[in-house]
Amino acid sequence: MAEQPPQTFANHVRRDPAFHFFLAPLAIVLFGAAIAHAVRHPSSETVWMALMGLTVLCAVFLIRIYSLKVQNRVIRLEERLRLKELLPAPLVPRIGELTGGQLIALRFASDAEVPALVSNALDQKMAPPDIKKAITNWRPDYSRV
Repeated sequence: MAEQPPQTFANHVRRDPAFHFFLAPLAIVLFGAAIAHAVRHPSSETVWMALMGLTVLCAVFLIRIYSLKVQNRVIRLEERLRLKELLPAPLVPRIGELTGGQLIALRFASDAEVPALVSNALDQKMAPPDIKKAITNWRPDYSRV
């Protein structure tokens, strides 16, 4: 298997070719074409086809959203467990103060950086993108859906 390039803030966003370049565009085009056809040739059949196009469009996006929600839940759990092992005793009780987005952003931080980043994230109420930008030793996540 080809070696992955090092992951950084600049390149960590992942595009899923099957979703971003095939399913989503095709579902949008299908819905648009069905609407256009229903407008040009109104009938119960063309309206029904437009509704089916909307159904396909919604299904495609819900499939993506649900998989990301499940993955985010798993990441938050993994990070809470990781933080319990890595943080000094005074910070452990504050893990619950971290937002879901902060926990998800912290997954990219190396073990050595985590205590300082968590402290800063809590004290400064850092937004997830700011946490990611503050990471100097990036811990890659190539498994993101």
